[in-house]
Amino acid sequence: MVQQLGIILDDDQLSKFARYHFLLQEWNAKMNLTGIDDEEGVYEKHFYDSLLSAKEICYDGKLADVGSGAGFPGIVLKIVFNDLDVVLIEPLRKRCVFLQTVIDELDLKGISVVNARSEEYARKFLPDFDIVTARAVANLNVLSELCIPLLKTGGRFVILRGASGHEEIADAKSAFKKLNSVLISESEFTLPDSSKRVIAVVEKIKATDKRYPRNYGDIKKRPL
Repeated sequence: MVQQLGIILDDDQLSKFARYHFLLQEWNAKMNLTGIDDEEGVYEKHFYDSLLSAKEICYDGKLADVGSGAGFPGIVLKIVFNDLDVVLIEPLRKRCVFLQTVIDELDLKGISVVNARSEEYARKFLPDFDIVTARAVANLNVLSELCIPLLKTGGRFVILRGASGHEEIADAKSAFKKLNSVLISESEFTLPDSSKRVIAVVEKIKATDKRYPRNYGDIKKRPL
């Protein structure tokens, strides 16, 4: 399937994906990582789905995966784009332990796990990411404020949404504007099971106002 995205995987990468799937099944038996852990489902709904955005953006530089969960898309992107510098930001410690286990077992370099909320991380460090993405974390009005402040000026927020993505993007345009960013692309894809995916890219055109990100409670109660 990934050949359709212009991606050719070597034997080492295929072996890493097989090991990743094994670890996902093993850990999913003792903690809630994903509702899908069968081989076909994982490869289609997690691995392939995590790579769809490669049709829309060149993955290089430094990337943050916000609310990384089981490592989608951050670990998947790292396996395929080895030179990518990846930071997985995950607030739940148990999931961080899983993510670090996968990194160690797959012997991945240039990737780290941060046990923190993204808004807290953004307030502690200067925005220095070239790309920020997130998958299945929150409504886009909320997610934009969690992700865009992490970007350096000129950096890009890669939006991964389901069938309702076009409507969410339309509703979030005011948030993009308040966060000094602009929508530059929006595309729709179809998975082999006919489910729809919407991939969009937002570019940060100047520094985010220091008011953002707010505390998560305020972000959720009063989305931009």
